[in-house]
Amino acid sequence: MSDVLLEARGVCLGYPREQGWHSVLEDFDLQLAPGEVITLLGPSGVGKSSLLRVLAGLQQARSGSVSLRGEPLQGPHPRLAVAFQDPSLLPWLSLESNVAFGLDFARQPKLAASERRVRIDHAIEAVGLQHAREQYPAQLSGGMAQRTALARCLARQPQVLLLDEPFGALDEVTRADMQQLLLQLIAQHNTAAILITHDIDEALLLSDRVLLLGNHPARTLGQWHIDLPHPRGQRVEELGALRIDILKTLRRASRTPESMSEPLPPETAHVPGRLHSHAS
Repeated sequence: MSDVLLEARGVCLGYPREQGWHSVLEDFDLQLAPGEVITLLGPSGVGKSSLLRVLAGLQQARSGSVSLRGEPLQGPHPRLAVAFQDPSLLPWLSLESNVAFGLDFARQPKLAASERRVRIDHAIEAVGLQHAREQYPAQLSGGMAQRTALARCLARQPQVLLLDEPFGALDEVTRADMQQLLLQLIAQHNTAAILITHDIDEALLLSDRVLLLGNHPARTLGQWHIDLPHPRGQRVEELGALRIDILKTLRRASRTPESMSEPLPPETAHVPGRLHSHAS
């Protein structure tokens, strides 16, 4: 990959305990290109959220390195923006003020009042919430709250969006709308994204690449490139084959030594789309 925006090399995660260091994730590598969407899939407990915090400069890895445009990442960076499942809006601020609040984060460059206003207006317009700019979080639906969180990220004009299950708490219709909005914003702003999800279908609909994490300690079990145009909702045959391959890889990695001699259960294209394994 000739144009690398965000890169992780040999990242290891873990935490100390009485018997010594407990390793969670080992030797994770990643290269993210401008405009690319990479999804991290895997069961609960493999360190996906911790890894995202490392990639955002919010947490130190046990070992390894992260760089942005070839420069070591030493902490939070104005070109990296993070959104979580909880929009984390401040209830005493209006929608507009919540969007503006992102411009006051640590290490954000100081802006002239005119540029600050332009950024806020453009971000609110991008997510289609001009009509609600004076409303407060208690007046917003779940989808509107997530749009506000995205606008707060966009106002910072990031090169990379880091998204930790941002649509997991939404109903199916709102979730589908937010997925399409995310793709539109990435295309319009040439912003790259790393998305964490437990939903295989979401990963297949949104991603250019899918990375599956698993095992104890976790590592990259497989990687899938998806060279299909958007929207992909009607590409049932191609996406179904990828989905089955991801599920087989996950189930194979989740098997205990005692079960390795037993055959895997038959796969069908109608296997539920969420990963319910709770390996830790």
